[in-house]
This record gives sequence, C-alpha cells and structure tokens, in this order.
Amino acid sequence: MLCAISGEAPQVPVASTKSGNVFEKRLIEEYISENGKDPVTNEDLMADDLVELKSSRTIRPRPPTLTSIPSLLSVFQNEWDALALETYTLRQHLTQTRQELSRALYEHDAAVRVITRLSRERDEAREALSKITINGGLNNNGDAMQVDSQELPAELVTKVDATQERLSKTRRKRAVPDDWATPDAIQTFTSVQTSKPLYTGARTVSLDSSGDLALLGGSDGTAGVYSISQNKLVQEFAVGASVTNTLWAGNKAIVSTSAGLVKVFENGLETSSFSGHAGEVTALALHPSGEILASVGVDKSYIFYDLTSSVQALQISTDSALTTAQFHPDGHLFAAGGVDGQIKVYDVKTGANPANFDASGPLQSLDFSENGTWLAAVVKGSTSVSVWDLRKSAQIKLLETGGQINEVRWDYSGQFLATAGPSGLAVQQYSKSAKEWSEPLKSAVPAVGLDWGLRAQSLVSLSADGIMTVLGTK
Repeated sequence: MLCAISGEAPQVPVASTKSGNVFEKRLIEEYISENGKDPVTNEDLMADDLVELKSSRTIRPRPPTLTSIPSLLSVFQNEWDALALETYTLRQHLTQTRQELSRALYEHDAAVRVITRLSRERDEAREALSKITINGGLNNNGDAMQVDSQELPAELVTKVDATQERLSKTRRKRAVPDDWATPDAIQTFTSVQTSKPLYTGARTVSLDSSGDLALLGGSDGTAGVYSISQNKLVQEFAVGASVTNTLWAGNKAIVSTSAGLVKVFENGLETSSFSGHAGEVTALALHPSGEILASVGVDKSYIFYDLTSSVQALQISTDSALTTAQFHPDGHLFAAGGVDGQIKVYDVKTGANPANFDASGPLQSLDFSENGTWLAAVVKGSTSVSVWDLRKSAQIKLLETGGQINEVRWDYSGQFLATAGPSGLAVQQYSKSAKEWSEPLKSAVPAVGLDWGLRAQSLVSLSADGIMTVLGTK
C-alpha cells in the first residue's frame, strides 16, 4: 500500500470510506484540518470518515536529541511530509487553473466569432437600408408608391450642376446692393406693426420674395397667408395636423406637419401632398434653383422632391432623428442637424456624407451664410450661436446673445445674422474690413421664428401665440 499523497508506504495507513484511497494518517488529518476535503476526489471528508487499516508496523525508537543522526532523520522526514503535501496541493491547483484557462480561452474565441458575425450582419443591414427608400408622396394625380435609388435623377442633377456653376462664379465678387440696410439703420429698428393673435402654437414664419406675404400656421391644423401691407390674413387652408415648418417656392406655399405630411398650395388650393416620412416632419429647405424641396424628420431620413413634376425624387436614411436643415447657397451641399448633436453635411447629387460637425447638443436651427463658407448653428436651449467655417471644418466664432435662441437667419448680404427667442430678437453684424463682430440690434420682442424683409429693411417675427411683429424704421 502506498499513500495517495506522499507516494510512500504509510506507517499508519488509513482509508477513506468515501473514496477508498489510502493515506498516511498524519498527512490526511493535516490536509482535512486545512481543507475539509478528500485530496484525490475533492469530496467533503472528515476525520470520522477515515478507517485505520491493520498492518504490521515497525515501532520507531524514541528519537534522541537533534544532535544525533536519528533525530535529524526524523526532522527531515517531517519536512519531507510537509513538502509532499504542499506539492500535491499545488499540482491540484495547477490542474484546476489549466482547466479554467482553457474554458476561458474557448469562450473568448466563441464571443469573438459571434461579435464578428453580428457586426457583419449589422453593416449589411445598414447598407441595405441606406439603399432602399420608399416614395409615399402623392401628387394631385395620385401616383403610386415607388422605390428610388440613392442618387438624384439625371434631370435634377443637371439642375444642381447648372445652379452651382451660375452662383459660385459671382459669389465672391458680389457687392452689397446699394439699397441694402446699413448697420445704422438696423440699430434704429423698432416695432412698426403688430397683428392680433393668429395661430396658437405657431413655430415658424416664412416671407415670399416680395416681402409682403408671410406663411405661418399653428397647432390647430390650419395654415394661412398673412399680408403685411393689409395687416390681415388673406388665405387659409387646412393641413390636418400641427404645422411644423413653412416656406415659399415662388408662388407655392409649402407646409410640413407633425403627421409626417408635406403639402404644397397654389392660390389657396392644394396641388401636391407627400407622405414619405414615418413620423413628424421637423424642417423644410428649398434648393437655390427653386425647383428642389427638402424635408427632414424624426424617422431619421431626409427627402428631396421635384417641385416641377410634384414627385418624390430621393429619400436617404441617416443614423439620427433630424431636426433642422438647409441647402448651401450654391446648391451642391445639404446640411441637416440631428438630436445626436451632429451637423451632417451631404452631397446633394450622390447622398454621400463628406463631413460632420460636432455640436454640444441636439440642433435647433441651421443657416448658411451667403458668403458660401460659413454655417450658423444653434443647439436646443442654447443662448449662443456657433459659426462654422466649411473650409477649415472648425468652429471659428461663438456669439453669445444672453437669451435662449429658437431660430437663426443670415441676410442676403452675409453681414447680418438675426436670432429669435423667448427673450427677444438680436442682430449680430460681421464687418469684413475690420474683421470684428458687433450687435447693432437687441429687441425685447419674444419670438419663435423670424425672417428678413425685402433688402433687409425690416425683420418679421412670430410669437408662440401667433402674433406677427414687423420691426423696421419709422
């Protein structure tokens, strides 16, 4: 018989009633006192579970002092027993550690394979989603639903190229018109006309090219055209849901709604209705050609429409709900602001996303300067305007207004930047010769939206109660 721990013949052999293994009594009792388990099977084991085996044993003489050889041999024997027990324990721990390491490596390898597969499936799904767009817009002829490509149709690409070539040639050489408002004139702006409350829950106002007709709407599902010269509503039309944005395209009044609709009216009659968005339409934008309309929504997509043929031309999905949008003044770029704090810049013709700018929060309003290089942006709840330089892809100025801002608008000359908010209106001016900013106007008229009047000789604002206010010189 050999001890399962030391591998030597035991002097006092005992056997485990659970595993049947034979041990040296002093070694197994010491192991049980430390671990309480069988060293071979790792089962719970107590001293009572040991049975002493009868065998012939050699009685050792009483050890002399350590000065004798027998005494030293006895000490060495005890040390050897302790070493054998420790070695056995270490071997057990090593075996267990190897098994755990092998299992961990296997699980890690399996996890890496699963993550790789899921990443590939996610990328494939994103690519497939970006290539599929649904045209749900119905014109007055009731066109059926159709699936569009990820690029503009050839006829619209031609319009985009022609517009860019025409406008970009003269942009830098274009002088400020002689009859344009001066900083001194804007400094004298006061309230010259105020309407009665028109539409409760109003969000935005847009002036036509004559500067006389203002398009607005409210939360009751009604939009209207307000004549500044007559100081009254001259047209009204039902849109079926809360009005979220408005703009003019020539003589066409265009309205977006919280129900996901984009409606086009001419002379008070609805001529087209588009329903491509799956949720609220948050903003509209008009291409410089006047023939391409854009809308963005909470469904994380933007849509281009051909206003000439009244059809949806392109819909592209993004990675965030969109809240505001504008075309570049040359018409080749389209910027959209999202709730993720990203200003996403897209190529109008291909839908490519060549640049993103990081803002500090969900975007509230965007507007390109007519100089073609600056973009003004406002974050929701912010009191300041960020001015970005497209050439440097960087923020070059932060304009603090001291009050919350809902909307921001550049004038045609690119020197005045107007802001509207609950605490009032303000106009920031950039002097190109002095390369400095100033604030010629600060008004306490509360507003949720605004637009520049003809030749920047006035500012038209709209309050949340639907009150129109015209600021100008008396």
